[in-house]
Amino acid sequence: MGRQEEENKALAREFLDALSRADEPAVRKLYADEVVLWTAGTLPFSGTRGKAAALEGMRGVLGLFPKGLRFEIDALTAEGERVAIEAHSDGVTAAGHRYQQQYHFLLRARGGQIVEFKEYLDTERARAVLVEGRPG
Repeated sequence: MGRQEEENKALAREFLDALSRADEPAVRKLYADEVVLWTAGTLPFSGTRGKAAALEGMRGVLGLFPKGLRFEIDALTAEGERVAIEAHSDGVTAAGHRYQQQYHFLLRARGGQIVEFKEYLDTERARAVLVEGRPG
């Protein structure tokens, strides 16, 4: 594996760690100005966003978890500027519902910043817990 792939894998680890801490300034630095984020499904936070909307969405989703939402990486695969990330999360919402989610993220990096981030997840679980406030 080349240097670029190792650097991009380190960037992916740093990014998910910053999300786990709900560290918006760190995430802001990791996103390139032209970053494009995409989330699967038809949820209120699904679709394509730029940097400002992505940071606002991050505040909204992570704000539902007063004690945080912890992300753990299960596997990373890197090739060129792309990093495939298999991960899971665990947290408890303000309503007291445990939220555990499985993800596949695709991150593209350039110059040490994220230029594209795609999120695949169980949208029905996300709808139940994050949008409707019920147990997942």
